[in-house]
Amino acid sequence: MSRPLLYLDVDGPLNPYAAQKERRPEGYTTIRVALEPGRPLRVWLHPGHGSALLALGYDLCWATTWMDAANRWIAPVIGLPELPYVDFTGALFAERPDGVHWKTERIVAHAAGRSFAWVDDEQSPADEAFVAAHHHAPALLRHVDPRLGLRETDFEALREFARTLGTPA
Repeated sequence: MSRPLLYLDVDGPLNPYAAQKERRPEGYTTIRVALEPGRPLRVWLHPGHGSALLALGYDLCWATTWMDAANRWIAPVIGLPELPYVDFTGALFAERPDGVHWKTERIVAHAAGRSFAWVDDEQSPADEAFVAAHHHAPALLRHVDPRLGLRETDFEALREFARTLGTPA
């Protein structure tokens, strides 16, 4: 039995971008990322998140607009190895008439029938319905507050989901 996948969004779950701009959350470090010349981006990351994520019993995968850039900028700061990523080229920010997030269909296709959990700050009931209708293995869509980032309650929910699948942590 293969381990479930854990799809990781960066902005929201790992980078609590919506926290008060003048107050970095406790335990987080600040990095400046120049994804575009002349436009440095402030990113808050928790160095302990990498080891906590690796201990969950999942195969980790980026599901973020950062795509492969997350391996260069995010992974080293939080202690993750290079991870595969969902390629959202051509789908970035595309609006759907059914309200399903532009990431959802690509994540379901990428999972290819494997059980998965997905942490993001932009999921909705439309995404839950899409996954239920198009993905026939267990899935957990875990909404993370972008003002707080991943919290212990999120890690516990991920551990519990993995336990229900019989995945050893």
